[in-house]
Amino acid sequence: MPDRGGGPTGPRIRVGRPSRRARTLLMTLGVLAILAMAFVMFAGFWTDWLWYRSVAYSSVFTTTLWTKIGLFLVFGLLMAVAVGVNIWLAHRLRPPLSAMSLEQQSLDRYRMSLAPYKKWVLLAITALVGLIAGASSSGQWRTWLMYVNGVSFGQKDPQFHLDVSFFAFDLPWYRFLLGFGFAATVLSLVAAALTHYLYGGLRITSPGARATGAATGHLSVLLGIFVALKAVAYWLDRYGLAVKSSDFKATDNWTGLRYVDANAYLPAKTILFCIAAICAVLFFATLWRRTWQLPVIGFGLMVLSAILIGGLYPAIVQKFQVQPNEQAKEAPFIRKNIEATRDAYDIDNAQVDDYAGKSTTDDETKLRAGADAAASYRVMDPNVVSPAFQQLQQKRNYYQFPKTLDVDRYKDESGKEQDTVIGLRELNLQGIPKRNWINDHFTYTHGYGAIAARGTTTGKNPKGSPDFTESGLPTTGELGSYQQEIYYGEKTEQYSIVGGPQKELDYEEDGEKTTSYKGKSGVSLSNAFNRAAYAVAFSEPQILYSGAIGDGSRILYNRTPKERVEAVAPWLTIDGDAYPAVVKGRIQWVVDAYTTTNGYPYASRTTLGDTTADSLTTNQRAVVAQQNQVNYIRNSVKATVDAYDGTVKLYEWDTEDPILKTWRKAFPGTVKPRADIPQDLMDHLRYPQDLFKVQRELLTRYHVENPAQFYSGSDAWQVPDDPTNKESGAVPPYYLSIKMPDQKAQKFSLTTTFTPKGRPDLGAFMAVDADASSKDYGTIRLLRVTTTVKGPGQVQSELNGNDDVAEFVRNLKGTDSDIEYGNLLTVPLEGGFLYIEPVYTRGGTQNYPLLRKVAASYGSKIVFENSLGEALNAVFGVDDSDTSQPPAENTRPPGDTTQPPATGDAALKKAIADAQKAYTEGEAALKEQDWTAYGKAQTDLQDALERAAAAQPKSGSPSNADKTDKADKSDKADKASTSDEEDKSAKADSGG
Repeated sequence: MPDRGGGPTGPRIRVGRPSRRARTLLMTLGVLAILAMAFVMFAGFWTDWLWYRSVAYSSVFTTTLWTKIGLFLVFGLLMAVAVGVNIWLAHRLRPPLSAMSLEQQSLDRYRMSLAPYKKWVLLAITALVGLIAGASSSGQWRTWLMYVNGVSFGQKDPQFHLDVSFFAFDLPWYRFLLGFGFAATVLSLVAAALTHYLYGGLRITSPGARATGAATGHLSVLLGIFVALKAVAYWLDRYGLAVKSSDFKATDNWTGLRYVDANAYLPAKTILFCIAAICAVLFFATLWRRTWQLPVIGFGLMVLSAILIGGLYPAIVQKFQVQPNEQAKEAPFIRKNIEATRDAYDIDNAQVDDYAGKSTTDDETKLRAGADAAASYRVMDPNVVSPAFQQLQQKRNYYQFPKTLDVDRYKDESGKEQDTVIGLRELNLQGIPKRNWINDHFTYTHGYGAIAARGTTTGKNPKGSPDFTESGLPTTGELGSYQQEIYYGEKTEQYSIVGGPQKELDYEEDGEKTTSYKGKSGVSLSNAFNRAAYAVAFSEPQILYSGAIGDGSRILYNRTPKERVEAVAPWLTIDGDAYPAVVKGRIQWVVDAYTTTNGYPYASRTTLGDTTADSLTTNQRAVVAQQNQVNYIRNSVKATVDAYDGTVKLYEWDTEDPILKTWRKAFPGTVKPRADIPQDLMDHLRYPQDLFKVQRELLTRYHVENPAQFYSGSDAWQVPDDPTNKESGAVPPYYLSIKMPDQKAQKFSLTTTFTPKGRPDLGAFMAVDADASSKDYGTIRLLRVTTTVKGPGQVQSELNGNDDVAEFVRNLKGTDSDIEYGNLLTVPLEGGFLYIEPVYTRGGTQNYPLLRKVAASYGSKIVFENSLGEALNAVFGVDDSDTSQPPAENTRPPGDTTQPPATGDAALKKAIADAQKAYTEGEAALKEQDWTAYGKAQTDLQDALERAAAAQPKSGSPSNADKTDKADKSDKADKASTSDEEDKSAKADSGG
C-alpha cells in the first residue's frame, strides 16, 4: 500500500483501497439496491398478471406480453447487430498508421485510451441502441397483430383497386419497417463514419486522399441502402396518397387523392422511385469503381428531381389546370370521397326525406290528439335533475349520484314500457365521517341501490320533484329484487380490501348493517408475497403488515366500467358514457366499444375527442377524449360489467366488421358471439351517443351526394349550440320515444337537430332507432326542412321574451331561487315541429331543481303553463275537456275520496285565499318548529294550489288584472311551498 507524507516527526497516512469488510458491505448494499429495484419493476408485472387472471382474461395479458417481448427481441437484436457489425467492420478495415499526420497524432491518445476497453465499448453501444430500438418497436404490437391477422374488407379503393385491408392493416406495418430501416441505416452510417475517422479511414485535414478505398466502399454501401430505402418510401407514398389528409375548400380534413394527386403527385412519385433506385445502384457500384463521382451526381439529380418533379410540377398543375376550373376537375374525386366517407362512418344508408316544417292541418283537435301519439315527452331532464336525486335519495353523505343521469326503458306495473331516468347511488369517499385508511379501504367499500324515476311525470312531495319508481334504502319499487351492493361503478376509483376479518358497512337503517363481500372478483391477499407486491405497486406499506387483512381478504381495483373494459380489450375505443341496467336481479354496466382505423382510403378524418364534445361533456362526464384522428368507426362490441362482482363480458355486435374479425383472430375466445346476448339484456341495449355524435357531425356535410353541391357548400348544416345551457357547446342528443312520419308507433330513438351553416333557423331533424331489439335498429332518418322554420335558438329566444315567462321570472326576484331550463325537445308533428321544454326552479336551503312550468311551441305560438297537459292544450287552443291527455303530475293516490273542486271564479278566489292562509300557517309552524302543524299546512297548501289550477278558465281570456293577481299570488305561494319543503328536508336530514 503506498505511503503519503509521514517521516520521523509524524505518522504515516496509509492511502489505498477500502478494507475487505467495507468492500463486502458496499457490494451487499449494491446487490440489495439492485434487487429492490428489480422487485419494484416485477411488482407491477406480477400484480397485472394477478388481475388479468382474476377477471379470466389472462390470454389478453399473455398475448400482448409475448408480442411485445417478441418485437423487442427481434428489432432490438436487428438494430444492435446492424450498428455493431458496421462498427466492427469499420474497425476491421482501418488502415495501417506507419507515418502519422498531426491529425492522426491527436487522435492517437483516444485510440490508446479505448484500446483496453474496445470490446466493452462495442458491447455498450450495441446494447444501448438495441434497448432503445426494442422498447420503441414493442409499442407496435397492435400494428403487428393487425398485419398478421388482418382479414379482407371485401371492398377495393377506387384508385389502386386494392382491398381496403391493405391500407388499414398492411401499409402501417410497411411504414414501420421502413422507418426502422431508415433508423438502423442512419445510426450505422454515423457509427461507421466515426469509427473510420477515429482509426484513419477518413481524414479531414491530412494531406492525400480523404478516405481509404475500404472506407469509401463501406460508407457508399450504407448510403446506397439509405437511397434504396428512399426509393421504397417513394413507392409506398403512392399508396399513401389514398389516405393522405389535406386542406380543401370543400371540407375540412379531406382524405384521399384529388386531381393534382392523381395527375401530378402520383406520376411524380413513380418517377422519383425510378431515379432513387438508379441512384442506389450507383452507390453500390463504388465497391468496384472506388470513386464518389457518379453517386454524387446521381444523388444530386435525385434531390433536384424531388424539388422539380415532386414539388414544382404539382404546384404548376394546381395553379394553371385546377384552379381555373376547380369544381369540374375535382368532381370525380369529391364523389369518391363522399362514397368512401359515408361507408366508413356507416351513414351510407341514411334515409333523407324532405319535410315542410309547416303544419299540414288546421284541425286543433287532430293536432292535440297527434301530440299525444307523437312522443313520450320526457319532462325529467337527466342532465338537470341529478341534484334532486342527490337531495331526496342520497340518504347518507357517503353516497353520491353522477352529475348526469341515464335514460333507459323499464316496464311499469301494468307492463307498459316507459322512458325512465336512472342513477346508481355510488360511494362518495369525501362524505365519510372519519377519513382514515381503514375506513377508506375496508369499511366503506361500496354504494347501494339503483334509483329510478319516470321520465314523463313528476312527483308531489315536493311538487315538481322526480316521480320515483325505485327509491329508499334499501330500495324498493318497480325494479323488483336485485343485488343492490355496487362495488364497481363510474365513481368508484379507489381500491378496497374485502372478505377479511374487517366488516364492511352495508347501509344504515336503525343502526349499522354490516356485510362481508361474497363475490368472486379481486385478487387474494392471503400470501405474504402478493401483499408485498401490492404494497409496492400501490405505495401502501400498510397492505404488508395490517392486521385487518386475513386469509380471505381480496383486493378490488380497476373498478370503473371503462377501466375494466379498456384493460381486457386494449384494442377497442371506449364510449364515454357507461350506463346501468337492472337485468335478471343484477345491476349491469353497459359499455359501448368501437373499432376504428385512420387508414380507410378516401374517407375524411375526424378527431373523436372534438367531435363527441357538447355542452355537457366538458364538466359533467368523461368522454372518449381521444385526440387521435380516425376515418372509420363501428360500434362492434357491447360490453357489460357486473356492478357486484366486476365480471366483464364482451359481446360481438357488428358481425360484419372486418376489424373486429381481425382482433378476434388475434385474441380468440375473448369476444362472445352476438347470439349469446340474453334477451333481458338486449331490452336495455341502445344506440351509443358518441357514435351518434360522430355521425351527425359528418352528416352536416355528407348528407349531400352531389359533388357540385358539396363543393359549393350551399346545403351545409351545423350542429347548433345548446340554447338552454350557459356553457357554450353543441346541443347534446336526446333519447326520446317518438313517432317519425309514416311510422305507426313510437320508437325509442336518439334525436338531434341541425341548422343551416351560419343561420339560426331549422335545417333538419335527425333520429336513429336506438332500440336494440328493433329490426330497424341503427336506421338513420333525416327530415330535411324545405321551408323557413324556427330553430332551437330562436325558439329559446322567443320563450325568454314571452310575457308569461317574464312575469314568472319577476316573481322569482327577491327570493333565493333561479330559473333553470331543461332539455328543449323537438318532435315532428303533422308536417311541423313541436318544441317542448321543462322549466325548473332551483333554490332554498337544499338547492335542487323542481319542475314548475312546461313551455311548448308549435308554429308561431309559444305557451308557458303549469304542466305538460296544460301546455299541449294551450299551444293547440284545445280545452282539456276535449282531450284525454293526462297531466304531468301524478293523479290523486288510490283511496283518496276527496271530491274534485268546483270550477268558476268563486272557487278560484277561495282556492287562492286558502293557499295564502296555508302559507301563513306554515310560516308560523316553521318558526315554532312544530313539524306536525307544518306538515298539515303544506298539505293544505298543496290542495289549495291544485284547486286553483283546476278552477282556471279553459276558454276565453280573463282580464289582465285578474290574470296578474292570480299569477302573483299563486307563484308566491308556490315558491314559498318549495322553499319551506326544502327547509324542512334540510332540518330533518340534520336531525332538526
